[in-house]
Amino acid sequence: MPHFTIQYSANLDSRLDMAEVVEVVRRAAVETGIFPLGGIRVRAIRCEHYAIADGDSHHGFLDMVLRLGEGRDLVTRQRAGEDIFRALSDHLDAVFASTSLALSFDMQINDKETSWKRNNIHGALKVKAEPSQT
Repeated sequence: MPHFTIQYSANLDSRLDMAEVVEVVRRAAVETGIFPLGGIRVRAIRCEHYAIADGDSHHGFLDMVLRLGEGRDLVTRQRAGEDIFRALSDHLDAVFASTSLALSFDMQINDKETSWKRNNIHGALKVKAEPSQT
């Protein structure tokens, strides 16, 4: 259940392709090898109204939160987080070079006692991966 939510300032739309950003994060999550493929979700939410620092309209932000289920030790989570953050940060190098930008990434562990899910994507991926018998 790795669910990534990216909130970003609307002024970044002219500076980067958010479809590429979510794909960079998805690919980096897959490459960690610790998340089930069928559980990965990456979504971006554009924030139209925001205020940053001194109010300069050129400042931008991109804030990513990862919610994941219990079961991974701290070292594994840290390694995965560092890899994902590095991939995203590297992708944003050109934006950092041309404007002021705040980038943040936090992980949150969902308590299994208070987290409910229903998902048939895992099964669909399994069927997709099986060789067809025609």
